[in-house]
Amino acid sequence: MTTVSTPRSFSRFRRKRRTPPGAPPGTLIPDPEAAAPVIRVMAYGPDALVEETIADVAALRPLLAAWPVVWVNVDGLGDIGVIQALGELFGLHRLALEDVVNLYQRAKVDDYGDYLFVITHMVALNPALQIEQMSLFLGPNYVLTFQHLPGDSLEPVRARLRGGNTHLRRGGAGYLAYAILDAVLDGYFPVLEALGERLEGLEALITADPNPAVRTRIHDLRQDLLALRRAVWPQRDALNSLLREPTSLLTAETRVYLRDTYDHSYQIIDLVETYRELAADLTDLYLSSISNRMNEIMKVLTIISTIFIPLSFIAGVYGMNFDTSWPLNMPELLWPFGYLWALGLMAGVAGLMLLYFWRRRWL
Repeated sequence: MTTVSTPRSFSRFRRKRRTPPGAPPGTLIPDPEAAAPVIRVMAYGPDALVEETIADVAALRPLLAAWPVVWVNVDGLGDIGVIQALGELFGLHRLALEDVVNLYQRAKVDDYGDYLFVITHMVALNPALQIEQMSLFLGPNYVLTFQHLPGDSLEPVRARLRGGNTHLRRGGAGYLAYAILDAVLDGYFPVLEALGERLEGLEALITADPNPAVRTRIHDLRQDLLALRRAVWPQRDALNSLLREPTSLLTAETRVYLRDTYDHSYQIIDLVETYRELAADLTDLYLSSISNRMNEIMKVLTIISTIFIPLSFIAGVYGMNFDTSWPLNMPELLWPFGYLWALGLMAGVAGLMLLYFWRRRWL
């Protein structure tokens, strides 16, 4: 890290495109900080499951020939050779592979005839909001997924596959793709629940102590919600494309389940928009609290200044020290109790003013 930090509002949306301008279509340039690929395979049928980690892409050929469905998950995009080998094995277009390597793509669905290419985004709190692009290829008997960060929200899908003769094991590759997309969308709900709790906590903090640190936390929360909005809105359109566009890779039964996932995307969008409005209300509440606090301070200072105006007048009158020989001068100048009289007069005037302010409910 450099000594000068970039504000979150800019760093969140600042993306570096590694492909130089004018490069040929399909140019694959890896992120120099990306991890080496780890290939995990789950090959299964209704009655059996094989799960292993392979080091050579060529080891996938016998699995693809022997099993009804093969799920290949690639963690890490640091080796272009592995990605190209997978592209050659599955017959993937180089433009699709370019989108796999160049992250921060919008969620979308591309139909290449023999296979579908889907881009989606997973979210997590670690503890900051983390949005990860996942690329998915759906073929007749395979699902190929690419991730650039370790860890994902797909463990429930793997657990269901290991669980035995489930509907997922009996379904084809299209049903597996649906299960993956559904798990990705379901991963938004815990994140939104955590952000909702942050909203409630910030509301309590603003009411109790609206300090500048609270303002910063509100700003960070609004940026997280904006990032979620940018991630989930295109996913709704991508799911709609899967539902509407005809393809032999998704059965009618799978489309029924996809409609449920499509409904989940609407629920997520509704929550995100609601939370964004609440976050904007929190900003207004913070500004109102600061303004009210400033008004209270100004009221107290004004009252103090108002009380001292007549006291300053009395002190000024008794501090003029005119010649006492003239009969129209103040007789208290030679009175033994004149000093105490002046102080008592000041205290009485201040008390009467405080009583007046209290009766008018200004205090």
